[in-house]
Amino acid sequence: MSQQDKFNAAIASLHEAALGNTPWRETSTLLDDLCGMKGTHLVIVDGRSKDEPEWLFDEFYYHGDSYEELGREYATVFFPQDERIPRLMRLPDQRIAHVTDLWTAQELKTSPTYHDLLRRTTGRDGLNIRMDGPNGLDILWALADPTESAGWSSGQIKRIECLLPHLRQFVRVRQALANAQALGASLASLLDNTMVGVIYLDYRGRIVETNAQARAHLRDGDGLSDRGGFLRAWKPADDAKLKRLLARAIPKFRGHTGLSGSMVVERLWPLSRLMLHITPVAVHSIDFGIPRISTLMLIVDPESKLSVAPDLVAATLGLTRAESRVAASLVEGHTVRDIAGATCRAESSVRWLIKQIHAKLGISRQADLVRMVCSINRIPKPRP
Repeated sequence: MSQQDKFNAAIASLHEAALGNTPWRETSTLLDDLCGMKGTHLVIVDGRSKDEPEWLFDEFYYHGDSYEELGREYATVFFPQDERIPRLMRLPDQRIAHVTDLWTAQELKTSPTYHDLLRRTTGRDGLNIRMDGPNGLDILWALADPTESAGWSSGQIKRIECLLPHLRQFVRVRQALANAQALGASLASLLDNTMVGVIYLDYRGRIVETNAQARAHLRDGDGLSDRGGFLRAWKPADDAKLKRLLARAIPKFRGHTGLSGSMVVERLWPLSRLMLHITPVAVHSIDFGIPRISTLMLIVDPESKLSVAPDLVAATLGLTRAESRVAASLVEGHTVRDIAGATCRAESSVRWLIKQIHAKLGISRQADLVRMVCSINRIPKPRP
């Protein structure tokens, strides 16, 4: 298989993984093979407090083998003392750094993360990358050692650089679907979702189907409209960008891989802008007479706010009033700093309450807390 074929396969798998239709295990294997590396660790953190970033989500795979236990050990034991994290969090967007460049010479002699964890994960010759994520999140991608003993080649670095925008897009789309509790939903059931607008386009770019939320936006001309079956943005600059994104997403030839993309659209009314996520769709079987779908568009309205009842959280999970308020606020997307300001507490007090919640529920990560709270009455998830 040529490098271009490997790249296309990896991008197609990222599209499917973003929708929740392909396990990250399969996607990470393709990424390892494409880049010639021994494994990857993908982490999503809330880095708005650069000195104390909050751990939200991680996937730790080496050629298809899950290192979930090791990932949990890193999150609870090594992450709080990992000397490179503050420097990694301050890297420019998409800057590729060798791991040894993120420690001082003295730290390289004494760091438990470098000598213990990275030895076990074959990552002492690895690469680390930080990217700006959606809604103030940071995407951290740790690449293990190269499979070849000669080290990283310029060709490998170039392939990694080409992958970064697609990896960011994977996080964007997956978060939007997680918000709508629609990861892994079928094309048909996604049309019933009430938390996100959904539009399906065919191979000519014509609208095939929409859900109620999308129809409302199109009907009201709320930033978007349907002209002769084709999607249009009301602002000329937005419309031109939308056409370019759709041209990239819709394959020109059968068997080719389209490229996903995101943009914001200005609205007619004095509201926040709409966020559009455009993703190619791999449809493996189509009923007779149904136009083949090529592209999925998600319309995210920031005006739609998620509300979690602290009393319900307290009664269901057995938390105190203060703990349940903190848990509900985290699920609604607030940071520790936000919660501290709203409750007139010190940030250290809020962090202590979070530790108490974790201890009571027998969990170690904020992502686990979000999943538990979201399971109550099927509250939609606001985090990846």
